[in-house]
This record gives sequence, C-alpha cells and structure tokens, in this order.
Amino acid sequence: MASLEHVERLREKANVSFEEAKAALDAVGGDLLDALIYLEKQGKVNPPVTGGFYTSQDSGGTQTNQSNGGSACRQRQGESFGDMLKRFFQFCVKIITRGNNNYFEAEKNGETVISCPVTILVILLCFLFWVIVPLVIIGLFFGFRYRFRGNELGKESVNRVMGGASDTAEDIKRSFGGK
Repeated sequence: MASLEHVERLREKANVSFEEAKAALDAVGGDLLDALIYLEKQGKVNPPVTGGFYTSQDSGGTQTNQSNGGSACRQRQGESFGDMLKRFFQFCVKIITRGNNNYFEAEKNGETVISCPVTILVILLCFLFWVIVPLVIIGLFFGFRYRFRGNELGKESVNRVMGGASDTAEDIKRSFGGK
C-alpha cells in the first residue's frame, strides 16, 4: 500500500494526479523509481530529455532492457550467472581457435624440425614450464631458431624478436669459443 508521502513525492516528480500516483505505486510495490518507470511506459510521464537506460520487470516477470535517446550502452548489472558462463565459454573457444590457427616452429639449418599449434605450446608451458623453457633455451645454443606462423602471431615484429634471441645465443656461443 502506497503511503501519502510517497504519493505526494511521485505527484511532484511526475506531475500526475493522486489517483495515478497511487495506482502506479501500488502496481510496483511502493518503489518510487519503479513507479516513475511504470508511468513512463504508460506514456503519462515523458522520459528524460538526455535519454536514459533502465532495467525493469515486465508483467511476465522477465527482465527487459529499454533505452531512451538511442543510447548504445550495454547493461550487465542484471546479467545472470548462466549468461556470464556463456560469455566466458565463448571467449575460451575464441582463444583456443586462435591458438590452433597459429603455430610455434623450431628450425635448424633452414629446415622446420617441429611445428605445433600455440594452444599445445601454452598447455605444455602450464604443466611442464620447468622442462619446456630450459629445452627451448638449450635449443638456441644448438642452432635452433624459433618463430611463429599464423595470422595473429606470424607478424614480422614477433619473429624479429625471436630471431634476435637466436642471434644473441649464437654470439654467446662464439664468445665461449664455439663455432
């Protein structure tokens, strides 16, 4: 039941009659903001000139998003756990797909010795970090050169850094009297 104080405040804000204000407050359980939104939906109150974005419950109990003024905002405040889980799963699929489309390659004497998807490399690094990293470093001193191939990682700048690491290993090897 709407109190007289709430009815008067809604009347001042919405410029509606006592009867309309009471009916709106009763319809939404006494919440002033929800009552204003309710009156906007009925066309009895004009929306803010600057536009706005709000979320409310429709009569079916489902959540609806409404945007005034063409706002392109996305509201995630009322997002369910299932929606968040779905977005996380989509993100993971996207990352795995990118990893499967890019390759880490090891070359020796200009010939590709190993080529594996970046996804496999990342999994190996997660579980066998202390084995993989030393093997890669030791491989540099045995003449292996590493590079990435693919749309996202096969960029010249990335491979230039990888080539620089190989050149540095060769310089260190020469300084110790190697070939």
